[in-house]
Amino acid sequence: MSSNGQERKNIQPGVEVDIVLKKDQVSGKTTRGIVKDILTNSSQHPHGIKVRLQDGQVGRVKKIYIK
Repeated sequence: MSSNGQERKNIQPGVEVDIVLKKDQVSGKTTRGIVKDILTNSSQHPHGIKVRLQDGQVGRVKKIYIK
């Protein structure tokens, strides 16, 4: 099951997500990883909540994988 990455309440550290990196915004290519930090302070964002993955990559959440 997956969820919307535009709302902060759906995301917490340790969750598996697909993000779009800044360099991939034009192509829309996604990168999968585990959330380490949530970088967006507002409760929602139209382009997706910005997060840092455990490997250090930063991008906006497009898809959340719920176990």
